[in-house]
Amino acid sequence: METPQPSPEDLLKQILSTLQSVQHDYQKLSAAVQGIQGHLEAGIGPKGSHQPFAEANQHAPSVERIIERKGEDSVTPSPAMHPSASPSLLSLDGKRDSLTNGKLASPQHGAASALSSRIILTTYPGQSGIDPITMNWGHPDPAKRGPVVVSRSRSTIRRRNAVGAHGGSYSVYHALAVASKNLDLDHKPDFTNTEPAVSIGPFPQWSDAKKIVSLDPLGHMSPWLFEPIIQNENIHIRPTIAVTRAHMKLPELEQSVRTGRLVPDGKICLNATGELAVTKFAVEPVWYLPGVAERFGIDEGTLRRSLFENTGGSFPELITRGDMKLFLPPIGGLTVYCFGDPAKMSNPNVKLALRIHDECNGSDVFGSDICTCRPYLIFGVEEAVKEAQRGGSGVVVYFRKEGRALGEVTKYLVYNARKYITNLI
Repeated sequence: METPQPSPEDLLKQILSTLQSVQHDYQKLSAAVQGIQGHLEAGIGPKGSHQPFAEANQHAPSVERIIERKGEDSVTPSPAMHPSASPSLLSLDGKRDSLTNGKLASPQHGAASALSSRIILTTYPGQSGIDPITMNWGHPDPAKRGPVVVSRSRSTIRRRNAVGAHGGSYSVYHALAVASKNLDLDHKPDFTNTEPAVSIGPFPQWSDAKKIVSLDPLGHMSPWLFEPIIQNENIHIRPTIAVTRAHMKLPELEQSVRTGRLVPDGKICLNATGELAVTKFAVEPVWYLPGVAERFGIDEGTLRRSLFENTGGSFPELITRGDMKLFLPPIGGLTVYCFGDPAKMSNPNVKLALRIHDECNGSDVFGSDICTCRPYLIFGVEEAVKEAQRGGSGVVVYFRKEGRALGEVTKYLVYNARKYITNLI
């Protein structure tokens, strides 16, 4: 008696089932390999002990993660993830450099990198070894809210809860210092005697996730608030805000005193030269992505994709790590210049004179006559000082974004176009 032949539909179902089983097994194997390599990379031995694996790491196979677009709505691993893919890395000239004993072939010019040959391009939620520090943005208890953790040092890289890097646009210079061996990747700053010069907050807005979405309100106290995490778990945590006191001298302010627009009081306007006492706050941006998306009236996924694609794919974790809700973007920060008592800045019962000013290097610093930014800035400072002297609060917020974030190149092109039109008229 002949055995009945399965129908084509049944055969297709069997093939599909087999493929799904193979795919599932491969995913488990890939996760296991990633976990082992993560321990080797971090120097973490069995049972979480911090025992070095120097010899093993030298011979660890390289795994290449390349994210590529596929279709309109999905981002998938590239075929380089396939087990048959050769263990190689892309060199800077776009060619593949074969690994020799687990290391990249020595470059012909320049110093060899001190870093491992294994490059981690991205991570995934639930990946073996990935254990981000808790972040509950807007929680009133700092211990339950958690610190901003973005360092890529060996002891911290798998505990990060934020995408990006400290320093904003200056993070590129940090990378150059590490690459040229002028700075150790695991360097830990010493924050002794660097506490804020004045006490600020807490304020009710700090406990509302929707009120503050572009800076960390705890950023000025991070190394001290979260010292137990730093000491007990060897996590790198850095402040994103610094507060200091200073004196300010601008030539125009001496003229303001002479003409009577400013009156020295010995406290805020210190003398006849127009020298001012000021409290300064340097702020690095920390974006809470759900809140930023809401401000712009878009969904978080659209924001993440646009940030990823329009920065040249510089931050793949914007796509792969939906659990990371914070982003430290590579942009300039801001400086707050406060005249008078800083505590009055948030007092609803006193008047506030506020000037928000975008950086204009040509006018603000070099006095270029092509625009009127510096005169507006001087006027804002004068008004802030006068309001503080009247018992209110005076504040100037100075953003590091030339030409409303267009940049100086675009700004100068606009200047040229304006001059051309003026000459025609």
